Amino acid sequence: MCSILGIFDISPGADLVALRTQALAQSARQRHRGPDASGVYCDERALLAHERLAVVGLSSGAQPILSADGNLALAVNGEIYNHPALHGEFEATYAFRTDSDCEVINALYDAFSSRENDDGQADFGRSLGRLNGIFAFALWDRKARRYLIARDPIGVCPLYMGRDGQNWLYVASEMKALVGICRTIEVFPPGHYLDSRVGTPVRYWTRQWRQHDATRNVTVPPQELRAAFEAAVQRQLMADVPFGVLLSGGLDSSLVAACAARFHQADCGRLGSFAIGLKDSPDLAASRVVAKALGTAHHAFEFTVQEGLDALPDVIRHVETYDVTSIRASTPMYLMARRIKAMGIKMVLSGEGSDEVFGGYLYFHKAPSARAFHEETVRKIDALHFYDCNRANKAMAAWGIEARVPFLDLQFLDIAMSMDAEYKRASPARMEKSVLRQAFAGAIPDSILWRQKEQFSDGVGYGWIDSLKSFAERAVSDNEFAQAALRFPVNAPQTKEALLYRRLFEHEFPGDACARTVPGGPSIACSTAIAISWDPAFANSVDPSGRAVAGVHTAALRDFKPSSSLEV
Repeated sequence: MCSILGIFDISPGADLVALRTQALAQSARQRHRGPDASGVYCDERALLAHERLAVVGLSSGAQPILSADGNLALAVNGEIYNHPALHGEFEATYAFRTDSDCEVINALYDAFSSRENDDGQADFGRSLGRLNGIFAFALWDRKARRYLIARDPIGVCPLYMGRDGQNWLYVASEMKALVGICRTIEVFPPGHYLDSRVGTPVRYWTRQWRQHDATRNVTVPPQELRAAFEAAVQRQLMADVPFGVLLSGGLDSSLVAACAARFHQADCGRLGSFAIGLKDSPDLAASRVVAKALGTAHHAFEFTVQEGLDALPDVIRHVETYDVTSIRASTPMYLMARRIKAMGIKMVLSGEGSDEVFGGYLYFHKAPSARAFHEETVRKIDALHFYDCNRANKAMAAWGIEARVPFLDLQFLDIAMSMDAEYKRASPARMEKSVLRQAFAGAIPDSILWRQKEQFSDGVGYGWIDSLKSFAERAVSDNEFAQAALRFPVNAPQTKEALLYRRLFEHEFPGDACARTVPGGPSIACSTAIAISWDPAFANSVDPSGRAVAGVHTAALRDFKPSSSLEV
C-alpha cells in the first residue's frame, strides 16, 4: 500500500514554500504505508504528495505520475489489475511514461475528460467503472485547473477528505494526516468521484444485482463460480516482489491459498503462508492442516495476551477506529504483519469479503427469506470499508505490506452477487456458504472445507477476547463508565471495553469530527434492528463475537461438519 496527500483550492498568493513544508510533514505521518520512496508535485493551485510501496513497476513507477506534457499529475494508492488491457487500448493516443499499472488512470482522463454525458457530467467519471482494482487517487489537470478524486467501488483503499480554516480541500489515505490541520474530516465514499467542476462526490459505480428482484432465479453453476474466483486470485497475483497468503485455516483464507498455490510460479520457491494465534488456538491448528495439504512454506506465529494488550495504542493509532470487533481482530493481524515484514514480504492475499458476499456470518442462519438475506449481504458489502477492509488494509500497511482481497474482485463480485440468494441461504440441511464449499470440493481437506465459521478474533484463541474484557474491567472504573455518554456523546460507548478503546482513540484523534468517521449510533442500531427482526434473541446480545449468536455456533458444529479432526 502507498499513501497519497492532496491539497486543492489553494488561495492565490499562498506561501507555497511553507505549504510544501507542511504537506511533507503531513505525508510523513503516513510513510509506514510507503517506505520505499517519496514524491511531491506542487504548483500555485494544487499540491500532491506520495509515499510509495513498490510492488509493481519497480524501476519507473515513482509518483506523482506526470503526463508527457507535464499537464497531468496523478497520485494513487492502489493496484489496477486489468491495466494491461487498458494500456493496450490507449497506447495509440496516450504517451505512457512509466510501467506503473496506475498510469492508465491518466490515459482514461485524457480520453474522456472532454466528453460529457446526457446529464452534463464528464464521461471520465463513468469511465472509472472500467477499472478493476483497488484504488484511491487524486488527479490534477493544471491547464484546466481541475481536480478529480476517486475511490474504488468497495473502499478497499482508505481515503479521507477535509477542509481547513481557509476552506482548502485536503485528501489523504489516512485520517492522521489531516488531524490538526482540517476543521472538518470525513470518509470519502467508496464508488464515488469528486470533480471540482461539480463540487460534491458523485457515484460512478452501481450494479443491478443490488436489487434482489434482479437476481431472482439466477443460478451460477459451481464450476463457473470456482473458475471466476480462481481467475480473480490469478489477477491479483500481479507483483514484482515477494508475496504470500494469510492462512487462518478458515474456509475463506484456505480457498485463497489453494488458488494462489495453483498459480504460484515454481521458480519463485514455495508459496509462503502465514497464521497467528495464541498457543493451541483453533486457527493455528487448522492452518497447519491446510498448509500441509497445499505444500506451502507455512509460518504459524504465536502471540501472548500481554503482547496484544501492549500493542493496543499502536493498533488504534494505525487502524483509526474504536469499533470493538475491528480492534479485537486488528491486534493479532498487526502483530502478524510485523513478523511478515521481517521476512521480506511486501504483499499478501487475504480472505476478507466472503462472509458478506455469501452470508457467512452465523446470524444469517436466521434470515427469514431470500430477499432479506440478499438485502443484508448488500448492506454488509456497503459497510466493508468501515470494518474488514479498513482493518486488513491498515493493520498490514502499518508495516509496509499491501493486502489484496480476491473475494472483492469486481469481476468475481458481479458473478457471485448475481446469484439468487435462495441458493446461498443456510438451512437445517445446508451449512452457511454451502454453495462456495461445494464449488471447491476437493481443493482443500474436508475438515477445513466444512469448518464452522469463526470470527478472526475468536479463531486466534477464545482467551483473547476474554482477556480484553478482563483488562477493560480493571482499566475502566465504574464511575468513569457511568459518565461515558457525557464524555463521548458521539457514539457513546456501551461497554467498558468500548470505552477503553474510545479513550485511546481520542488521544490520537481528538474531537467530534474524527469520532464521526467511525460507524456507530444509527449504523449500529440498524444492524441490531435487522438481527432482532430475524430473531428476538439477538436483543439480549451486546457482545459482537461470533459466539454470541445463541444456539447457532454449537448447533452448526454438531450438525454440519463432516469431520471434527484437525490432526496434521
